Amino acid sequence: MKGAASFLFAYRLIFPRTGRKSNARRSLFGAFLCIGISLVPLVMVLTVSNGMIEGITERIIGLSSSHIECVIYPDMEEASTAADLIAFSEKLSGIDGVVNVYPEIQSVGLAAGASGRTGATVRAVERDVFDKNSAFKSLFEVVEGSADLSVPGTAIIGHKLAENLGLHAGSSFRLITTRQLSSGRVLPKITSLKVAAIVSCGYQELDALWLFIPIETGFSILPVSSRRVIVGVETEDAFSPRLDRILYDIERAVPNFTSVYKWSELNTAEYENFSSTQIMLLFIMMLIVLVASVNISSALVMIVMERRKEIAILKSLGGTSGGIAFSFLLTGLVTGAAGVLVGIPAGLLCAVNFNEIIKFIEKTVNFIAKFMYLLFNGSISDFSQIHLLDPAFYLQNIPVSIPLPELLMISSGTLVLSLLVSVIPAVKAGMEKPIETLRKI
Repeated sequence: MKGAASFLFAYRLIFPRTGRKSNARRSLFGAFLCIGISLVPLVMVLTVSNGMIEGITERIIGLSSSHIECVIYPDMEEASTAADLIAFSEKLSGIDGVVNVYPEIQSVGLAAGASGRTGATVRAVERDVFDKNSAFKSLFEVVEGSADLSVPGTAIIGHKLAENLGLHAGSSFRLITTRQLSSGRVLPKITSLKVAAIVSCGYQELDALWLFIPIETGFSILPVSSRRVIVGVETEDAFSPRLDRILYDIERAVPNFTSVYKWSELNTAEYENFSSTQIMLLFIMMLIVLVASVNISSALVMIVMERRKEIAILKSLGGTSGGIAFSFLLTGLVTGAAGVLVGIPAGLLCAVNFNEIIKFIEKTVNFIAKFMYLLFNGSISDFSQIHLLDPAFYLQNIPVSIPLPELLMISSGTLVLSLLVSVIPAVKAGMEKPIETLRKI
């Protein structure tokens, strides 16, 4: 049996000439549909999770740890004043591969506003950092006010922190830190600040408690005992293989007892958590595709039962068992390929419009919830909005990142699965005995 005959027989299995109803053909169409539908959530999960991880990682690197971070002991000469720290950071900017440097001191304090008090992570930065730092400029959204720390006594705070304290741009609040007397006694130090701007990076878990103040103010109000003095180093690419060489050059340039870390070392737990969560989700989605692929096997078994007469005639005319089996393998492969051609584009279309889909579902759910709340309570004054993706843990606007290598892997895997589940019915079709079949006709 020649290859052309096998291809023709496979074509007739999928598109028979006769117009009679065929349950087996319906099952084959259902198998193709199941594969296509099962691929849609798989592609969506892969694309959305990839965009989510990239978006969060970009914010962690650009807004928190920078590409490389130098940690300086607070009692060192380089960290004694704001001018000394800035001068030390400028020396690092001359190292090959370093694009920019950002001196900063960090500590904690108690912020008190009109609506209450809450803990805050205080970050004392250069006055022009929101213009100088490209990540700050692109990733921070200014909700209110102007991101300018040039005016003495001003601060820029995170959106969630402003909500908790009931603050707006122009509002005044108190920052409570500590100071130590010469006798060793620790007393509270209260500093009055004015809100210059309220910002958000779109990832509440990261910026919920951030409070930015000028670096000079930080040196005057933040206690030495609880300071974390750092210099963030920005390179051309945080994922570049050159990062290790730049790290080595920085280690040679900094004083003794200065610790230098890559961003991946500072955020190992978060990065591994993102990756393991994505792998788990993909594994679950692949199981769905596997179950959908089994439908091809059952559809082919039904086709073998319906086409026994045709198989017997082909064999009596010289058709080989291998040629018959190859036709059924082709049928299973084409069914899987059709599912891939439908499922992958549909999944990408849903993934690209994921934010709009989520907003539409949220509006629908909230409309129904409001109606039910009004029906049973008579008022919606106490109703709180329902969020499908809690902004405390997810990006408010998820970027789209299409991973082409992974999509090719999914497509190839689906085709391989389609072939594997077609083996048993294909072998069974090839083993059909024409004499016994023709006797029953």
